[in-house]
Amino acid sequence: MSIQSYKQNPKLANDYEAIIIGSGIGGLTLAALLAKEGKKVLVLERHYTAGGFTHIFKRRGYEWDVGIHYIGEMQRKNSVLRKLFDYISDNNLEWADMGDVYDIIVIGDKKYEFTKGTQNLKKQLKSYFPEEAEGIEKYFNLIFEATKHSQSFFMDKALPPIMSKMAGSFMRKKYLKFAEQTTYSVLKSCTQNEELIKVLTGQYGDYGLPPKQSSFAMHCAVVRHYLSGGSFPVGGSGEILKTIAPVIAKAGGTILTNAEVDEVLIENNKAVGVKMKDGKTINAPKTISSAGYINTIKYLLPNAISNKYKLKENLSKLKHSAAHLGLYIGLNGTPSELNLPKHNLWIYPDDADHDTCVTRFLEDTNNEFPVVYVSFPASKDPKWNERYPNKSTIDIITIIPYKTFEKWKDERWMKRGDEYENLKEHFAQRLLKVLFKHIPNLEKHIDCYELSTPLSTQHFVNYEKGEIYGIDHSPSRFKQNYLRPHTPIKNFYLTGQDVVTAGIGGAMFGGVLTFSAMTKKNILPKVMKS
Repeated sequence: MSIQSYKQNPKLANDYEAIIIGSGIGGLTLAALLAKEGKKVLVLERHYTAGGFTHIFKRRGYEWDVGIHYIGEMQRKNSVLRKLFDYISDNNLEWADMGDVYDIIVIGDKKYEFTKGTQNLKKQLKSYFPEEAEGIEKYFNLIFEATKHSQSFFMDKALPPIMSKMAGSFMRKKYLKFAEQTTYSVLKSCTQNEELIKVLTGQYGDYGLPPKQSSFAMHCAVVRHYLSGGSFPVGGSGEILKTIAPVIAKAGGTILTNAEVDEVLIENNKAVGVKMKDGKTINAPKTISSAGYINTIKYLLPNAISNKYKLKENLSKLKHSAAHLGLYIGLNGTPSELNLPKHNLWIYPDDADHDTCVTRFLEDTNNEFPVVYVSFPASKDPKWNERYPNKSTIDIITIIPYKTFEKWKDERWMKRGDEYENLKEHFAQRLLKVLFKHIPNLEKHIDCYELSTPLSTQHFVNYEKGEIYGIDHSPSRFKQNYLRPHTPIKNFYLTGQDVVTAGIGGAMFGGVLTFSAMTKKNILPKVMKS
């Protein structure tokens, strides 16, 4: 696959045509698109494993997916996202359908199923809220209208700055009408039923902000993404890197792990390569950061350049997205024996709206979790039993304030002491209690579990506050026109989810837009014909 370790003195080519900092799916997508055009690309990853949130980890005879829990659009074989995955993996990535129900929203003792297919979902929602049929229709009309206008908004990001200056405001205007409103304010124009609003926003954990804080445009993107149901990579999410890496290697490219970049090298306002942490330099005609906007400006660009273009002033307009806890559980028994579902559970308190639940928990984490997301990857993957017979896994995620664990931020991973481990165990037990309340038969089958904290995310993904979705998806985020591939520095570009939106689809389209910005080509017609 040509994934090498920088620590082991790899053999590098002398003539890479681009260097990409960060091996998340945005960087991998861009690298594969360039490779398919015959470009030799070097991808630099600071950690020992590549793939960003698509990577897996193994412990105690189990395997867990850290960021890929389900992906929409994969059962629509002519969808842009499916075709893009097929293109950058040379059709070697397979997908398993999760079934007719992909999410169940649990509010107290009530359950609401999200069924695949727009008409099916409408019908299901109307069965729960028959008096809200008109509001539900209006809601879906707004989802599709916002989605329709998103194309020109994001196309503007790939335009050369001078062209964007002339036409960009027109291209962005209609989408911004939706993006500048909160999810809650738009839904209140559809219905006054707070329970319905709570159900309709039951996937807010997929972008990390409750409805009174999130941009309606981000909400629309997530809802639209899953209308055709959910899918999971056959063989686990590790197959994503495993199938994309050979495409990059085929053009002579390399993915290098344990390869931390210290600084982007800039001469005469032109990016010429990177300086590594050990002082070595690697040169290339073009350099791209897939490390996130905040990390790029704060840590990768020389201060003189940041000051020259006042780039650090942009940081005051941005906020980190939510931090999270992840509980990874190993169980004795096959998914079928344990009766594990393929659908996800979104579990919420029933005594308040999402925003109130989040606020009170962030103020005092002794309060009830505002959201508990439960995923069953072992049952989603049809090849799981071949790899891990008589075993199963569960992932549980909730939000947590970064400050809860901040005092250990300078301690080494796995060496943070008893107080830290005891606090982790406290939260792990609370999350297990939620699981057992809803699926009590699992308690006797637990073999092992491990909790990740925001410091784990900080360590492995290098997000400053352990955030899961980069920059938060508030209305103000969509007004920041500098969140685009082009930068003021010649031959230096940005890519990944901060360029578009959160999630694997957003990050991948970040790669597509950066490819267009770099090459002045629209690759999508070629992708769709492949």
